[in-house]
Amino acid sequence: MKRVATATILAASAAFAPTILWAQDLTIGLAASTTSMDPQFYVVGPNSAMARNIFDGLVNQDGKQQIEPGLAVSWEVLDDTTWEFRLREGVRFHDGSDFTAEDVVASINRVPLASTNSPSSFMPYVKAITSVEAVDPLTVRITTDEPTPLLLNNLSRIAILPAEAETTTTEQMNSGTDVIGTGPFKFVSWTPDSEIRVARNDDYWGEPAAWETVRFRIFKNNSARVAAILAGDVDMIESIPTADTRRLEGSGNIEVVSVAGNRVMYLAMDQDRGESPFSKDAEGSNPLRDANVRRALSLSLNREALVDRIMDGQGVPAGQLVPEGYFGYNTDIAVDPYDPEAAKALLAEAGYPDGFELTFHASNDRYPNDSRVAQAIGQFFSRIGIATSVETMPGSVYFSRASNLEFSFIMGGAAVETGEASGVLGPLLETYSDSAGAGNRGRYSNPEFDAALIEARQTLDETRREELLQQATAIAMDDLGVIPVFYLANTWALKDGLAFTGRSDGYTLAHDVRPE
Repeated sequence: MKRVATATILAASAAFAPTILWAQDLTIGLAASTTSMDPQFYVVGPNSAMARNIFDGLVNQDGKQQIEPGLAVSWEVLDDTTWEFRLREGVRFHDGSDFTAEDVVASINRVPLASTNSPSSFMPYVKAITSVEAVDPLTVRITTDEPTPLLLNNLSRIAILPAEAETTTTEQMNSGTDVIGTGPFKFVSWTPDSEIRVARNDDYWGEPAAWETVRFRIFKNNSARVAAILAGDVDMIESIPTADTRRLEGSGNIEVVSVAGNRVMYLAMDQDRGESPFSKDAEGSNPLRDANVRRALSLSLNREALVDRIMDGQGVPAGQLVPEGYFGYNTDIAVDPYDPEAAKALLAEAGYPDGFELTFHASNDRYPNDSRVAQAIGQFFSRIGIATSVETMPGSVYFSRASNLEFSFIMGGAAVETGEASGVLGPLLETYSDSAGAGNRGRYSNPEFDAALIEARQTLDETRREELLQQATAIAMDDLGVIPVFYLANTWALKDGLAFTGRSDGYTLAHDVRPE
C-alpha cells in the first residue's frame, strides 16, 4: 500500500484538529538516557517510556498496567489460536497518512529486523505469532502457535509504525528517519545523553496533550536532578532520591507524587544444594532448604522500618510478587509481620536453636539504597541468632556471579513488565531449565506450582486464569520460594500548578501532565 502525504492533506487534517486550549512548554528532568529512538529495538525502561510519548500499540497499558484499547478498539478470540482486532477509525500518523491494518502487519513483521544486535529484544513478545493478516483496512487477524492468553499484554509492548518503516533500520531511526507514530507527541530531535524534544500532535486520536512542546533533559546525577527543579530549570523530575523526598515536600512550592511501583525487592536463597558455599550449619549442611528456616527469616524482617527509615517512605511492604490491583494478586496472602520471637521459635523447631552461619550478597549500585537495605536485613537476621555477614558489590559483577550460583543468599528486584503475575512468577520461581526459570537463582522447584503456572499460561478464560495465578502464588509464598520484602515506589516532583497521578511502571509520560 502506497501512502500519500501532501501539504494539501496535512492542511485539511489541521482544519479538523481538536481545539487546543494550551500553548505552554514543559521541561522534564529524566534520571536515565534513552539509548535508541527505535521503539522496537531494546526492552529497557527509559526507551519504553520515551516510546510511549510518541507511539501507540494495538493495545496500551494504563497507569496500573492494565490493558486498555489503543489503536484497536475491540478484539475477539475466534478460536484457541486466532484473534481478530477491529482498528480505530480516523487515526493518522504524524506524517498525516492514514493508519490501517497494513501498518499493524508491517510493524509486527519488523520486530526481527529491529532485534538485530539488541541487548534485550522484543522477540519474546511476538514469538508465539505465526501469522498477521490484514482482513480489511480496519481489521487484523493474528494467529498463534498455541493458546496465548497473554497476547494482549505482549502486544502492548509493540509500537505501531507506518508500513513504509518495515525496512527502516535502528541506525536510521536513531538518525531521525521514520520516527513516526500515532501518539500524542511528534518527534523533533534527540541528543544522546542530553535531551529529547517533542511537539504536540494536534491530530491525536485521544485527548490532546496540554503542552505545545516538551523538552526531556537527562540528569543522571541525582543531586543535579533535584537541584534543577529547586532552581526552576525544569518543571518536573522523576526518580527522587530517597534522601531528598522530605526536603522537596517541605520546599513549599513543589508537590511530590509517590505511587507503589511494579518492582518488588525480594530475597532468594539456595534451596537446591545440600552443601552451599555461604550457608552452613555445624555439620556443613545448607539450612536454607528448610521451609521453617525461610519463614523465620521472613518473620525477622521489619518491613515497615525498612521502608520508613532506609527508603524514607518510598516503598510498600510486600507479601507476594505483584502489588495489589495487578492481575493474579492474591488477597488471601498477608505480609509477614515483624515477629522475631516467632522467628526464633521456628529456627529451634527446625533444629537451629543457636542459628547458623550465613553470608548475604547484594548489589550496591543497582537499586535505591540497595547496600543500606542489605546491611539492615543482615542485622535483622543477626538478631534472631543467625551469624550473618553482608557483602555488597557493583551490579556489573554481582548479577553475573549470582546467575552462576556462586552465592547462597541474595537480594534482587523484579519488575512486573507484563502487568500480571506470571511475568514474575515464571522467571523467579518456575523450575529451572534451558527454557524456563531464567531468574530462578535459588533453584526453587515445586511441581504443583509449575503445573498451576503452565495451565494459567494456556488458559484463555480470564477468570480461570487469574484463579490459577493466585493458586500458583499461594503455593510459592507458602514455600517461600523467594521472600518478598517491599515494592519500590515510583516518585516524581512537580512545580505548583501541575498535576500528575503517577504510574506503577514508572514511565514519565508528558501527556499525563496537566495544568491544575
